[in-house]
Amino acid sequence: MRVFVAGSSGLIGSALVTSLRGGGHDVTRLVRRRASGPGELAWDPERGTLDAVSLRGADAVVNLCGAGIGDKRWSGAYKQTLRDSRITPTDVLARAVVDAGVPTLVNASAVGWYGDTGDRVVDEHAAPGGGFLARLCRDWEAATATAADAGVRTVTVRTATVLSPHGGMLGKLCRLYALGLGGRLGSGRQYLSWISLADEVSALEFVLARDDIRGPVNLCAPEPVTNARFTAALGRALHRPAPWRIPGVVVSALIGEFADEAVLCGQRAVPGVLAQAGFTFRRPTIDTALADALGR
Repeated sequence: MRVFVAGSSGLIGSALVTSLRGGGHDVTRLVRRRASGPGELAWDPERGTLDAVSLRGADAVVNLCGAGIGDKRWSGAYKQTLRDSRITPTDVLARAVVDAGVPTLVNASAVGWYGDTGDRVVDEHAAPGGGFLARLCRDWEAATATAADAGVRTVTVRTATVLSPHGGMLGKLCRLYALGLGGRLGSGRQYLSWISLADEVSALEFVLARDDIRGPVNLCAPEPVTNARFTAALGRALHRPAPWRIPGVVVSALIGEFADEAVLCGQRAVPGVLAQAGFTFRRPTIDTALADALGR
């Protein structure tokens, strides 16, 4: 396949590019600077600048753009950054794939689409939830409409928390556990949908190769866990005790609105489309995923 990848410098994007190239695929990274070689193409999504002619002959475009949800406290300005860094590039790419005749667009989204589901299990048929994250995901996916309406096979991959010690939530938690500060957050009953980095990449490659898959696809392991169970599993994997319970009011005071939408609540999402399509998870349980991520 000939694939263009936006957001290729992030945790998921860099792993996907490496895997695709290792599999013999022709991969071009979309970069926001001067291109440094034939494997790169410069673009400026904020200005709507992308040479659609350069995409001609591509089999697919993968868009993984977006500022980190938990990288900064959610000020009004940063919430706008979270929106602009997702919706604007998606709109630019959706128009470009139509103009270039690219048959497939795989676009990032997140299980935050479902809002706080409590202990209710949700798959891709569930309605969107409430709150900033759910609205963000809804508008993010809506930005692909130009491509979908033009007949482009459009897949919106709703990714769960990706487990890797090199970034994201797990990287931050490992540092806390090393200091003996591990523990459950709030009640500990809130669910965490998660996926190993290896399975995230494999699932992306799976939907790229399957012409019969379109629409929303949950990229999450089949066994979401509560925060209490995740805390215990991580403590075992790191051989560090996790005795503390940090009250929700303290978590909210420390990290603000992000805590109320993404830490003290969660989604009990399952991969309905992947399961029906026959995808096999290499790391289906939290213990095997953590062991793989941490090299244990």
